[in-house]
Amino acid sequence: MRAVRGLFALLLLLPLVASAQDSGNNAVRASDYPPASEGRVVIRPGEDKTYYEYRVGGEIREIRVEPDVGPVYYLVPAKDGEYIRQDGSQMVVPSWVIFEW
Repeated sequence: MRAVRGLFALLLLLPLVASAQDSGNNAVRASDYPPASEGRVVIRPGEDKTYYEYRVGGEIREIRVEPDVGPVYYLVPAKDGEYIRQDGSQMVVPSWVIFEW
């Protein structure tokens, strides 16, 4: 019975060990990913903000900006190459509940 408990405890600790080894702060760059026809999300950490670039067909459709202080906002590309700030997302992304505790 002790062996089963020990094995169970070891299995519970494995994800913690794996996450401790991968705790480096590596920036993700958009150039690391080739353009794809399906949608992608590229996360780019900044000094005081985190940017989530939503790409479809290799083109940026929307950028979600999460500042360290303040509300989340979105940047949507305009026709002149600039970005328009919006309070809400305009993208429709399918979401499913895979597992609920």
